[in-house]
Amino acid sequence: MSVAAVVVFTPGDPDPGPCLETLAPQAGETVLVANPPGPPPKVPAGVRILWNEERLGFGANINRGIAATGADLVAVSNPDTRASPDALGVLAEFAGSHPRCGIAGPQMFYSDGTWQPTRRRFPTVSGTLVRRTPLRSPFPPLERQRAHYHLDERPAEPVEADWLLGAFLFLRREMMEELEGFDEGFHLYGEDIDLAYRAAKAGWERWYVPAAQVTHDYAAAIDRTFWDRRTLWHLRSMLRFIRKHPERLRAL
Repeated sequence: MSVAAVVVFTPGDPDPGPCLETLAPQAGETVLVANPPGPPPKVPAGVRILWNEERLGFGANINRGIAATGADLVAVSNPDTRASPDALGVLAEFAGSHPRCGIAGPQMFYSDGTWQPTRRRFPTVSGTLVRRTPLRSPFPPLERQRAHYHLDERPAEPVEADWLLGAFLFLRREMMEELEGFDEGFHLYGEDIDLAYRAAKAGWERWYVPAAQVTHDYAAAIDRTFWDRRTLWHLRSMLRFIRKHPERLRAL
């Protein structure tokens, strides 16, 4: 099966060059979708740059990048990741043997080499309130919500997931076309959860594939402050998710 790679870059993001250098040798086509303003980033030879006339959200950028490629499978990534040399091959082999796998995610590590929990359960009302309000100070999520992050599980073999962190996803084009891509109404945050939730409803599987490994320099901006524009983006995303999927209000 053919594989493409799509990376999204907005001025102020980390240099996408190291990310692209790890992806381009593994993909048949590689696209960088870049938001204005700012000078063009330097990219490896053979990488195509799609410049936006206006700044778009993450999901809209990914949709644009996927539309510009033709591969059966597409790795979509933030610029702050670096894939191991065989990561796309491992994910492609897995997807090829699991035709209902619509979304796959690798095992990720922080830049210091420690493991990063990227396989998550679908959010609940109480859990989200704790994670995204000052309640997380007296009730640290990584201590009190271990099941949400699967912190007590370190599978060595592929396992199914509710959803996977959108910093690096491996997507099947057939599924993306059926679901009409990411919901572009999510500016940032929540679009990965929404995609996985719609995929689950449509019968598409989501898998965590630990043999594929990726380093992610996770900024975790919304985990360090409560009140800034990213907090507002996250709040808007949560409200949009609930409007679309009101049954999740029953998941307390």
